[in-house]
Amino acid sequence: MKHKKDGKGGFITTTFNSMLGWGRKFSLFQYPFITACCGMEYMSVACAHYDLDRFGMGWTRFTPRQADMLLVVGTITHKEAPVLKTVYDQMTEPKWVVAFGACAVSGGIYDNYAVVQGIDRIIPVDVYIPGCPPRPETIINALIKLQEKIQKEGHEWRFQKRKS
Repeated sequence: MKHKKDGKGGFITTTFNSMLGWGRKFSLFQYPFITACCGMEYMSVACAHYDLDRFGMGWTRFTPRQADMLLVVGTITHKEAPVLKTVYDQMTEPKWVVAFGACAVSGGIYDNYAVVQGIDRIIPVDVYIPGCPPRPETIINALIKLQEKIQKEGHEWRFQKRKS
């Protein structure tokens, strides 16, 4: 199509995967699994001053069945591990997991028999946010990195045949 001088006309070329990735990265429905003190930092990031809404991540879901991003915030004990695994299994595909804070990443200061030494021993993790507690800027930076990862990954189409 020929470009007109008045700015009208023209066309945009893209792929379905690129468009789907763009849509998914700006419409993340989060399910916060908060167990410890990092929850205070999570609440500050979710409030108006830092505002996760501007990144398309503001919709907190109250059931894992409606969420596609699981934020594991805080310490996970071995008693809580099966619950976390069940929550992860209840989420629909595609789903992403964020380990939020030193305790979720590596067990933090709790190097003992009761605490899981990193949630990646239970469920797959896409992004790790270090810190005790992590600063809001670090959290936002990590979530933007997750968005970049979502944009770049290949996406399954519902109507596409899956390879066996």
